[in-house]
Amino acid sequence: MKRVEVDVAIAGGGPVGLMLACELSLAGVKVSVFERREARVKQSRALTLHPRSLEILALRGIAERFMARGRPLPSAHYAALDTRLDLAALDTTFGWTLILPQTLTEELLEARALELGVGIHRAHRVTGLQQDDEGVSIEGSCPEGAFHARSRFAVGADGARSAVRTLAEIPFPGTEATMSVLLGDVVLSEPPSAPAVVRVGAEGTLLMMPLGDGVHHRIVVCDPDRLRVPLSEPVTLEELSVATRKVMGSDYGMKSPFWLSRFGNETRIASTYRQGRVFLAGDAAHIHLPAGGQGLNVGLQDAMNLGWKLCGVLQGLAPASLLDTYHRERHPVGQRLIQDTLSQSALFFGFHREGLALREVVARLLRVPEANRVLAEQIAALDVAYPEAVLPAPPGMEAPPELVGRRLRDLPLPSGDGTRRSLYELLHDGKWLLIRRPGAPTATSRAPRAELPGAWARWTSVVVADLPGEPAALRGGSAVLIRPDGRIGFVAR
Repeated sequence: MKRVEVDVAIAGGGPVGLMLACELSLAGVKVSVFERREARVKQSRALTLHPRSLEILALRGIAERFMARGRPLPSAHYAALDTRLDLAALDTTFGWTLILPQTLTEELLEARALELGVGIHRAHRVTGLQQDDEGVSIEGSCPEGAFHARSRFAVGADGARSAVRTLAEIPFPGTEATMSVLLGDVVLSEPPSAPAVVRVGAEGTLLMMPLGDGVHHRIVVCDPDRLRVPLSEPVTLEELSVATRKVMGSDYGMKSPFWLSRFGNETRIASTYRQGRVFLAGDAAHIHLPAGGQGLNVGLQDAMNLGWKLCGVLQGLAPASLLDTYHRERHPVGQRLIQDTLSQSALFFGFHREGLALREVVARLLRVPEANRVLAEQIAALDVAYPEAVLPAPPGMEAPPELVGRRLRDLPLPSGDGTRRSLYELLHDGKWLLIRRPGAPTATSRAPRAELPGAWARWTSVVVADLPGEPAALRGGSAVLIRPDGRIGFVAR
C-alpha cells in the first residue's frame, strides 16, 4: 500500500485545491493533493477570473502569469441583461473580468504548485476518511492499488459530489435541479462580428462568446420548450443548432463540437465548512446555477481564506480557534452567492411576459450608476468584508468594526527614503504586514512597538511607509496591521 504523511491532505486537484496547496506550501507546510482524474480536464467549466480573484493572485505575485494568457473585459453581465455591469468603475487595479478558460487557470496553478514542491497525486480516488484528536486518515484507490494518507488536517476541494463531504457526514441541504440548459463549445463557420452576443426573448435565452483559443465559441442556450430535459440525456450538435436558430435565426454554421453538455440549477450549501479537522472549499461547499462564473472565483477566495489560517495554526503562530473563523467568514459569502444565483435564475428563465417585463425593469435600474456599482461589486466580490477580528489584538492596537476585515486595493507605498513599493508586493510571502507611518511613535501605550511580541514577530513583516488613498477612517492612525489576505486586521490610533 502506498503511504503518504503530510500536514494537510487535499482531495481535489482543480483550481481550488491547487490554490490552497500553493498557499500552504508557500509557508513551508507539507501538503499533498489527491485528484481522482488521471489528467487535467480539457473542457473549461468556467471562463472568467473576477477582480477579487485577480487581486488574491496579485497578493501572491502571480497575477501577471494569468494576465499574459487571458483577455480583459471591462464589463460583466448579470442574468444576461442588456445593461452590463461596469467593472472599470470599481476601486481596484483590476477593473475587468479576465476571459481565461478554466483549463488554463488550472494549468497555471498546477505549475505554481509544482514550483513550490506540492505533491500532486493523480488517479487517486478517496474512498475512506477517519479523524481523531491528532489528525485525519484518508484511504482510497490509486495506480499502485491502494493508498493511505495521514495528515493533521484534510480539505475537500473535490467538487459538487465531494467524497470528503460525504465521508465526513456534512449535510448539504438545498434543492435539486428543476431546469436544464444547453452548452456547446463549437467551431462557427460564420461567427458574429460582436465579441459577445446575448439575446433574450420569448423564444429563449442565448449567450455566445469566443473561448479565446482562436477556434471555438461557447454557446449557452435555454430553450423554453426543453427546460425539463434530464441532465443525463446526451446533447447533440443538432439539438444545439435547433435551439440556437430558434433564438437567433441562425446557427452561424456551427460544426466540429469540442464539448457538448447540459447543466442545471441545483442549489446547495454545506451546513458547515468545518467538521473537526476536515474542511470544505469551492464546489464541495456550495453549488448553484453557474451564473457569471462565480463558483470558481468564490472557490479560489475560499482557498485563500483557509490557507493562511491553516498555516498560522500548523506553524504554532496562532491558536486553533483561528480555524473556526473560516466558516464564520466564508459561509455567509456562500449564502449570499446562493441568493445571487437564485435571483439570476428567476431573471434568466423569465421567458413569459411577466419575466420579460421584470428583466426590462432591472436592466433599466442598472443604468443608474449607483445601482450598477452595487451589483458589479457583488459579482466582483470587492464588497466582501469580515467585521470581526480573527485574533486578539496585539498590544497597542484595536479592531474597529468599521475597518476590520475590509480589503485594501493595491497601492504604491512611498517610504521615507523616497522609494515606492506596492502594497501587494509586500504581502507576497503570505505573512501579516505592519505598516507604520513615518515619524509615528514606537513605544507608547497607544502605538505598537517596531517589533511585535511573541508569535506576531515571527508572522509579521514590518515596513515604515505612508498608506495613500486609504479609507478615511484610517487617517490619523499611527499604524495598520494587514492580514495575509490583504484585509485590515488591526489599527493603532
